[in-house]
Amino acid sequence: MSSIFGEVLTFSQEKGPEIKLKTFGDEFYSRYENPDGYTVVYDQDLGVYCYARLINGEFVSSGVDAGLEPPANVRRHFKESEQVRNCKFEARFSRMNPIVTSYKPSPTLRTLGSEKGLMEGRRVSEGEVRGLTVLVQFKDVKSTVTREDVEALLNGQSYRENGNFCSVREYYRLMSSGKLDYTNVVVGPITLSRNLQYYTENLLVKEALDLVVKSGIDLKQFDSKGVGIIDAMSFLYAGQTQYVGELWPHNYVIDLQYGNMKTIFYMLSSMGRSKDDLSIGTFCHESGHMLCRWPDLYDYGNRDGDFEKSAGLGYYCLMSAGNHNDSGRTPSPVCSYLRNLVGWCDKKVLLNRGGSYQADHGDYGALMIYETGRLNEYFLLENRTQSDLDASIPASGLAIYHCDTLGSNEWQGGSASKHYQCGLLQADGSLDLENNRSMGDARDFYGSVDGIAISHSTLPASLLWDGSDSGLQISKISPPGKIMTFVIGQANSELTVSGTSANAAKIPDSSISGLKDIIKIDQDGKVTKLTVTIDISHSNIGNLRVELLSPGGKRAILHNRTGLGKKDLKKSYDSKSAAALTTFIGQPVKGKWTLTVRDLVKRDTGTLNKWSIEIGY
Repeated sequence: MSSIFGEVLTFSQEKGPEIKLKTFGDEFYSRYENPDGYTVVYDQDLGVYCYARLINGEFVSSGVDAGLEPPANVRRHFKESEQVRNCKFEARFSRMNPIVTSYKPSPTLRTLGSEKGLMEGRRVSEGEVRGLTVLVQFKDVKSTVTREDVEALLNGQSYRENGNFCSVREYYRLMSSGKLDYTNVVVGPITLSRNLQYYTENLLVKEALDLVVKSGIDLKQFDSKGVGIIDAMSFLYAGQTQYVGELWPHNYVIDLQYGNMKTIFYMLSSMGRSKDDLSIGTFCHESGHMLCRWPDLYDYGNRDGDFEKSAGLGYYCLMSAGNHNDSGRTPSPVCSYLRNLVGWCDKKVLLNRGGSYQADHGDYGALMIYETGRLNEYFLLENRTQSDLDASIPASGLAIYHCDTLGSNEWQGGSASKHYQCGLLQADGSLDLENNRSMGDARDFYGSVDGIAISHSTLPASLLWDGSDSGLQISKISPPGKIMTFVIGQANSELTVSGTSANAAKIPDSSISGLKDIIKIDQDGKVTKLTVTIDISHSNIGNLRVELLSPGGKRAILHNRTGLGKKDLKKSYDSKSAAALTTFIGQPVKGKWTLTVRDLVKRDTGTLNKWSIEIGY
């Protein structure tokens, strides 16, 4: 599917000029506003977009052209009632899935992948798969795009035309680590019998396919399994993408029979007005439904009770809004969660053992997984540095996904029973994606974190959906790059940070204020243990008092005028044996740790050669 979140798009009108409208929705349900924020609907009788009125909760045309002044009885941002929206949604959603047999439950969970995370229906995600792509023109709308142009877009080797990162075939070979070789036979363009506007209300697929079959094409070449079913059919129509009605890019089911060959899934999108409009993003997205039965990783807004959308994985996955990145020319990769569901990740890296790990950017055959003891719920890590297919995503760094094959990306609430199927733990602790505030921002991924990045007590936390501790803790994350490193440890494991000062500072003689020396620690965390080592040269350490002050204001006396007549104080103190240091347990690590050395008697003098502190946190 192809979702639009408030973009301004251009629409054609049968009896008027092109019009720019702000668009909200997908192929199941959509709403349109003019630049001034007034809701509009297309009036089939007048052939133009008109201001919408609300009657019994449903949009009807006011009969007033949206390019004119609005009528007095309309207001900005009209929305249909929940009941009307649901009815319209259900009518179109039912066309997405194949007819289920009597022994299988009817699919009612929309973005939930009912087949262990995937949608129901025949899957052809491995091997050599040949699809049929039909180029379609209308009586009133033609395109200068040629069959050769589309063949290059779909099948080309080292394809870079029009700024595209690669061809569709190359994209799927890359994502599948060579497991899927998806090519297309391109036919047409064929010209349909009506004008474009007619096909916004009437599906063009059967008319187009009838013409193709009549031309004598052998449909058996599109059946890779030899079972009498066409693997993949794609229809690309002339002109700009029409985000309206039956021309909204989509993947549905159609039941047609041609001799011994049967159809099931098809996808439909546009090929543009000219070669300059060609991009791979939407074709790859809709093919993901058709070939792999991947669910959408965004919210349709019609099931979870709020009737509002959330962004799901936003621009970070092809099957969310990532097909739109770079105007569709550099679509986001398929996230590791979906790649794994279809068996494309042969290199499994189990993170439960703890230790140091390396994540390579673009290693699409790898799966970095932290298992929770529940088959359906786990965490995945992925290097998403901004390069190659990730060049246009908003953030750069280490992505952490919380996955549950029994979830759904319509459930943005995050409760134990209703939560995302694949959600991004946003590093800034926000829920911007869940609340549809953005499709992603620069603070969503982790990078260059010296201490603990995520654990049971951070924000966001690595808790399970029921609120219990998963045991996942990640620390010491390197900066974004082709290679990223990080440390995995159990949630209660201990890390250390240390600091040293070697200023060789003179200790004032007979001074109450004494010498103060500071070690600054930049690591966040709470103290679990502490060791302080001091090296002082002095002719009589019985004159000295040594005190440590924490960033939080806690004090501990390490040496208090003992050892009369003895020279030099070189000693380590730790929180296990020195009771005074236990006052620092649980205190913040980050900040200035101050050592104060006072010489309280005249004549003898000394030097603080150096001191160090090592903190477990």
